[in-house]
This record gives sequence, structure tokens and C-alpha cells, in this order.
Amino acid sequence: MCVMTDSRLSPLPTPCLLVDEARMTRNIERLAQHAAALGLSLRPHLKTTKSIEAARRVLPGGNGPATVSTLAEAEAFAEAGITDILYGVGISPDKLERVLALHRAGCRLIVLLDCAAQAEAVAAAARASGIAIPAMIEIDSDGHRSGLTAQDPTLVEVGRILHAGGAELCGVLCHAGESYGAVGRAAQALCAEEERRAVVAAASVLRAAGLPCPVVSVGSTPTAHAAEHLDGVTELRAGVYVFFDLVMAGIEVCQIDDIALSVLTTVIGHQPSRGWTICDAGWMAMSRDRGTASQRVDQGYGVVCDAEGQVIPGLIVIQANQEHGVIAKRPGFDGPIPEFPVGTRLRILPNHACATAAQHQNYHVIPDTPGAALKTWPRFSGW
Repeated sequence: MCVMTDSRLSPLPTPCLLVDEARMTRNIERLAQHAAALGLSLRPHLKTTKSIEAARRVLPGGNGPATVSTLAEAEAFAEAGITDILYGVGISPDKLERVLALHRAGCRLIVLLDCAAQAEAVAAAARASGIAIPAMIEIDSDGHRSGLTAQDPTLVEVGRILHAGGAELCGVLCHAGESYGAVGRAAQALCAEEERRAVVAAASVLRAAGLPCPVVSVGSTPTAHAAEHLDGVTELRAGVYVFFDLVMAGIEVCQIDDIALSVLTTVIGHQPSRGWTICDAGWMAMSRDRGTASQRVDQGYGVVCDAEGQVIPGLIVIQANQEHGVIAKRPGFDGPIPEFPVGTRLRILPNHACATAAQHQNYHVIPDTPGAALKTWPRFSGW
């Protein structure tokens, strides 16, 4: 069992990152169709893939709209011709020169903020440069992270600083981060409605104060898939859905068979008395993310599959050192497990696709055309 049958994978050094292109395409199409059914434009988050080639498959128009989480991402994607980008992390004044450089190069980069100090810095940079920097105000729907509420007087203050100060107030944005703890579609739909109400209320407050608010943006992977209607919203965002992962499967946004990302690894030894198989995918290959530890099913550091990507029942990576992964039965599993001779190739499904992908420089893409040659997609990192 678990003998390598796909000769295309045999030459790959391990550990390395694999993408199942057919699964990825299916995931992309699923959310695109849902966004279209809701009547919304989709602004995919590219932070998971950090890859030009992957972005081409996610972005319907090729050049945006897109969301990023670092200026390094924005710069790389802008150089590739993606010109409508939202930088979805609160802006700091020291980064505004890089923002302006992107605008001068032809990229419309939208910044995000939630306080008067940020707004004043953006407005001052806009006036000094003659570039009306577009900005969105972050709204908090669930206390998860950053943002203002519709009831906070700072909301209108920030809007007025931007609007009167030379910047462009282009809308409000919300990310329902607490949805990652909501299990099942019904619970996620409730999070989506809370997110929608929060951001629509904030937009109404700004408009009542005589301020523009053309864009009303929401999104997380769970809420984007579960939303039943998004009245008053103009734009939907999500990111990890392109690959999915065990955390998303654990809260029932997807099935394990939807996970398009895996780490190819090689068996390098055994501890028979402990029932351990040792592989060469430690936390440097998988990341230290243990996002399923608080879920109903703890998947350790990843679920073990055979070389073809089929889940092997009862096996997970129970322990990870820097370059060693320990494969063993999950607690409570009493079924038989196969033997894995040294040299056996296996795949590990990740807890968190973003974190695992960040450990690697390339994707080795298994094409959706049977028998076609593997493709290599470079990925980038940094801030």
C-alpha cells in the first residue's frame, strides 16, 4: 500500500508543496457562482496563494479586484498587471510612501484604517502628493480584531478627515473573524448576517452625515459561503477558499476531499515500539499551526494521505519537530494501519493553508488534465 503510482511526483524533492488543480478550480468556481447568485462582485484575497499564476485563475478580470495582506504582495501583483488592489490591513504612516509609489506606477491601491490618526496621515500624504489616496474604514461586527462600530462617533470623524482632507473615502469594510469558530452553515449564516448588519449600519451613518460610501465590503471564507442574502452590500471577499484546509473542513465549510493543498513527504524511519512512522515533513514544512486543536476533531499537525492523495483512515501527524514529522494513529482509532517502508511517499493535508504555504517557495501543480506534466508556480513572501 501507498506505493508511488504517479511517476510525475517521483523526481520531486521532499518535503514540497502540491496543488491539486482540479480541486482548486472547483473551489474557485463554487464561490464565484455563489457571489454571482448574490449579485455581488468578488474581491478575492490573494494572501493564501501569494502567487501570480494562482491569482490569474482566481481573478475573473485578470487585473482585479483583489485583496492583499502585505505591501510586498501589492507590489508583486501590481508589477504583474493587477491594478485594483485593497490592502486589507490597517495602514501605518511609514508605509504611505510605498502606497504612493504604487499609485504613481498605475495601481489603484486602497488602504484601510479605523482611527483619526491614520486618517490624518493618509489625508496629509494625499495633499502633499496630489494623489487622492482611496481609503476604507474598517468596521467591527464581532469584537474579533480591529474596527469601529456604527455607534462610535469616531466613524464620522474619520470619514470627515478623509473626505475634507484630500483623500478619497470610498467605503466601509468588515471581516467577521469570529466565524472561524462557527460550526455549520446555519451558525456561519448568522455570522454573515451580523457582519452585513454592522457594515450596512456604518454605511448608513456615514451617508446620513453627508459623506460618500459607495463601497460596502464584507467577507471571510465561512461567511462568504454561508451568506443567504447581502442586501446593502456591494462586494464580497474571501481567501483560503482557493485551497481550503482542515480548519475549514472542521467547521463544515468544505469537505476534506475539497482540500487542494498538501505537503509531499518521504518516510525516513520508524519507532516500532511506539507505533510511530517518521517522515521528513516537520513544522518547517507544515508550520506550527494547530488550528484544529480546539475543534471537535483534533487533526494534529495534519491528516495523512497516500501518494495519490487518498486519506488513510486513522493516521495524523501527532508531533512535529523542525524537520521531523511523527505519524501515528489518532487517539481512539483502533483500526489497522498499513506499513510504510523507508522511502514511501505520503501527502499531508494542512491545518491552515496560508501558514503551510508560507513555508515553501513553489507550488508543484498537478494539472487537471490527466497525464499532463506538472507545473511549477513560484510564490513570494515578505512584507
